Amino acid sequence: QVQLVESGGGLVQPGGSLRLSCAVSGFTLDHYPIGWFRQAPGKEREGVSCISSNDGSTYYVGSVKGRFTISRDNAKNTVYLQMNSLKHEDTAVYYCAAGGWDTDYYPCTPQEYSYWGQGTQVTVSS
Repeated sequence: QVQLVESGGGLVQPGGSLRLSCAVSGFTLDHYPIGWFRQAPGKEREGVSCISSNDGSTYYVGSVKGRFTISRDNAKNTVYLQMNSLKHEDTAVYYCAAGGWDTDYYPCTPQEYSYWGQGTQVTVSS
């Protein structure tokens, strides 16, 4: 019954902003690392940002550092990805995923994460 549901994607102009949400159910968020991943057509899925279960430690891929911010609200079982200064190359399907119980949030790679949402499309275009 574990579910992760992404929302907040859409079409945005370059330089614009979007806030993605990941609503988690079926388990308590405070014991699971959460990651945001993206996959563009013809490219491999990559880790965008990951966050630890409790201490607030985060990782960002270099291409988004300074533009994106990951956060979590354990009480609401929700993780967010604030995306600012969006670029064409940010266009992708964005997925949230949870790692194993009390596992490390890093490395922020798809292989380290077990539970996946269905994704939300982000398109950056003029």
